[in-house]
Amino acid sequence: MNALVTSDARSIGKQIRDWRQRRRMSQLEFALDVKISQKHLSFIESGRSSPSREMVLRLAEHLKVPLRERNMMLLAAGYAPVFPERRLDDPALQAARAAIDLLLKAHEPFPAIAIDRHWTLMASNAVVPALLELVADKSLLEPPVNVLRVSLMPGGLAPHIVNLPEWRAHLLARLRHQIDMTADPKLEMLFRDLQACPVPATHATEGTFDIDHAGIVVPFRLKTPGAILSFLSTTTVFGTPVDITLSELAMETFFPADAATAEALRVILEGQSSHK
Repeated sequence: MNALVTSDARSIGKQIRDWRQRRRMSQLEFALDVKISQKHLSFIESGRSSPSREMVLRLAEHLKVPLRERNMMLLAAGYAPVFPERRLDDPALQAARAAIDLLLKAHEPFPAIAIDRHWTLMASNAVVPALLELVADKSLLEPPVNVLRVSLMPGGLAPHIVNLPEWRAHLLARLRHQIDMTADPKLEMLFRDLQACPVPATHATEGTFDIDHAGIVVPFRLKTPGAILSFLSTTTVFGTPVDITLSELAMETFFPADAATAEALRVILEGQSSHK
């Protein structure tokens, strides 16, 4: 069978080699990990041997290749993709969508959002719109909304983030790690755009944080008309998904770092409810 190729015309052997090198593994290390001979792996990477469908999936699994890219590897080897990609509102994902909505709602009165691989806002709970009222450039809130652009662009939340240099460095480090894991060119472009955004010097020293989180978490401190809200954040992903959409979905949940923030958020949620 003649192998199909991806749009960039890379062979399956080169793709495997590139992912192995991206994971900083030698041929010998990877061969031992997958439990095949180094010679067999060398033949696959050089194109002298065509891997079976099962071997492609096995190598991709050990290399922690994202599901979207595993489909591309299968195509390059001449096999049909095996991982479906559905919209989040597809009936087949109804149970997953219900779980997402339940988790978002359960997190109130604290903010929580669901984002895709490119940090596009997919869903949020009732607290988030009130915080987004701080965004001056309303074009940033037109779908598809990119959470990182909203956070770091001058017309977004950036002027209101008290510890902007620290929070910006944290987000860019996360994005850089994501690029290392996925080799996604769209994320590379996003990284370059955000890296070019100016950081107001006044943000470097404005405000203090009275809890020592150094080396544990990076706080997110947002200045609102009523108070400075201090948050700690966590990220949740679906375990062992077999659908591309779910594999690329993450939930960002924000917890109050102090009692004053918790109370302020309860007031904000009550205000949102009273306006409905």
